[in-house]
Order: sequence, then structure tokens, then C-alpha cells
Amino acid sequence: MDKILEQSLLYDFYGELLTSHQKEIYEDFVLNDLSLGEIAQDREISRQGVYDIVKRCNRQLAGYEEKLRLVEKFLDTKKKVEEIHRQAQTILSSRDDRSRVLDCVEKIESISNGILEEM
Repeated sequence: MDKILEQSLLYDFYGELLTSHQKEIYEDFVLNDLSLGEIAQDREISRQGVYDIVKRCNRQLAGYEEKLRLVEKFLDTKKKVEEIHRQAQTILSSRDDRSRVLDCVEKIESISNGILEEM
């Protein structure tokens, strides 16, 4: 997964667990794409201080994900919903082929049961 996307997802899921100071700096670096120097100048702290905060935030967010696996579960569910969507599109395009429609419905049922069991 792309590093920026991964950082954004981790922040979306666990960002509220960071302090307000950490959140502001992390948002500036990851979401607003400001450089360490720009953030340091705006906050009147050293560039090394900004780097240390961003690195600490990355470690914290990764630690939360390691324990809770919310991003992993979200991405897995998203893949399953995309497959359900593909199956539904197949059904819509093959209404006259009863066996193909039934096969797609069985796949949708299986995928949706898997999602429900995981919750």
C-alpha cells in the first residue's frame, strides 16, 4: 500500500488517540504535505523536533493498528463489497441466463455471510 495512503488511513482510524499537538503536526506533514522545515518554522520548533513527533506518531498509529486491526478489517470488507458489486453487475447483465444469475446470488450470499460473521 502507498505510504501516504497508509498514513492517512491510520490517521483516519486512530488520529483521535494522539494529543492535539501531535495531531496538528501530523496533519500538516501527512495531509497538508508541508515540509519538516515549514512546520518547524510555523510552530517555532526545530526541524528535528518535528521529525521526532512525526516518527513517534507513525509508531503509535502502527501500534494501534497492530493491536486493533481496524484498517485491515476495513480494507478486507471493502474488497468484499467490491466483489458483491461485481456480482450484482453480472446479474444485471445476464438476467436471461438463470444458472449464471443463481451462481452470482450464491457468491453474494457467501461473501455477505462472511462479512456478517466477522462483525
